[in-house]
Amino acid sequence: MSKQNRSSKTKTIALLGILTGLIILMAFTPVGYLRVGVVSISFLMIPVAVGSLAKGPWAGAALGTVFGITSFVQCFGMDAFGTYLASKNVFFTFVMCVVCRALAGLCAGFIYKLITKLTKNVLVRSSLTGLSAALFNTVFFVSALILLFGKAVVSEATGLSAELTFFALFAAIVGINAVLEAIASFIVTGAVGTALFKAKLIED
Repeated sequence: MSKQNRSSKTKTIALLGILTGLIILMAFTPVGYLRVGVVSISFLMIPVAVGSLAKGPWAGAALGTVFGITSFVQCFGMDAFGTYLASKNVFFTFVMCVVCRALAGLCAGFIYKLITKLTKNVLVRSSLTGLSAALFNTVFFVSALILLFGKAVVSEATGLSAELTFFALFAAIVGINAVLEAIASFIVTGAVGTALFKAKLIED
């Protein structure tokens, strides 16, 4: 292995280690989540997005998995909504928390690769990757919630009407919080991605 390859591998391990630590820290402190009623909207997709654009789709998937595991752990007494869902079906809760977040990180990485072919502007590439990560997370998570648990369980957990259509229920659950999450991810990931590129931690 050449000295350059060893240096690149060391940077990758260091960056992923830092992002993993950040995810765990954010997951168990108030800065990681915006809690409104029983529903939690998370900002933890930001470090996942940063990892996906810095080191590729599989890094995004790995960091998404870390995020998902922290979310799943909170479904055992730490989060009222998650605890309720886990009491109904632990496996479905695992899929919703972990698999959906891993897929969101994976997809965000592929989005970055696609955008890279369309523009060389690092800020645009990073910002759109952050936006896509937040949107993928919301779409996958809420869709899994409704499709796996059914409208009756979701209605009981959230207080929303079970008579709503899938899309109406989706919109009601998402609300303004997901919009704010997407905006935050767009701005912060754009800034961090640009800084990492200047520090040569992102391969162009």
